Amino acid sequence: MPEPVILTVPEHRAGTLGVHDGCVTETPGKGLVLVVEDERPIADLVRLYLSRDGFGVHVEHDGDAGLAAARRLRPVACILDIALPGLEGTDICRRMRADGDWTPVIFLTARDDEIDRILGLELGGDDYVTKPFSPRELVTRVKTLLRRASGPPEGDRVRTLGPVSLDPARRLATVDGAALSLTPTEFDLLGHLLGRPGRVFTREELLASVWGYASHAGTRTVDVHVAQVRAKLGGAAGLIRTVRGVGYTADA
Repeated sequence: MPEPVILTVPEHRAGTLGVHDGCVTETPGKGLVLVVEDERPIADLVRLYLSRDGFGVHVEHDGDAGLAAARRLRPVACILDIALPGLEGTDICRRMRADGDWTPVIFLTARDDEIDRILGLELGGDDYVTKPFSPRELVTRVKTLLRRASGPPEGDRVRTLGPVSLDPARRLATVDGAALSLTPTEFDLLGHLLGRPGRVFTREELLASVWGYASHAGTRTVDVHVAQVRAKLGGAAGLIRTVRGVGYTADA
């Protein structure tokens, strides 16, 4: 893959071009990733590896500017540090979801507390990476999330169970005909369960099949996402049943 072209622009034009720190990576093919990280060496490293893989990258160093950039630029994915000046990364994600923006979000943070991980996922995050981390693995996770967000899980047949219907080709899930607002991860989790009604999936199986890797948040991330899907299903939440000591199944 050819090296990305770095364009240096005059500071007074940065705002009009969506440029941060005076440069933008000219890589329209894979789309723009927003990185909100207050530690500049880490932000620069993440930008370098994403750029090498063909992504455009926009970096902000505080939460308020990060939220404004997310709303203005509409990136294909966001990498958000949790501990930021101004708004925290979880606040950015929460406000994005409130805006109806379901862009894939990866939280990047030095905090290794399960409560923080769960909070981030409950607010609509798709994954969680703890510092120190491998930048190559981070890029892989971004690509995995984007593949899930753009393609139907396990075929394109419409799946229906009780009042719930899921159309992978249109990325549309409904309950009694009313559309649900699901994150890419929530959509694929629901699709995987509906794909084989009555089959009990372990948490490890769901991590491997839906996330495509062992998430740093562990199997607890499955529980959090299942809870989020149930909350959005409303009266149909009982279709997803917990099998104690094993995992989950979708059963009418």
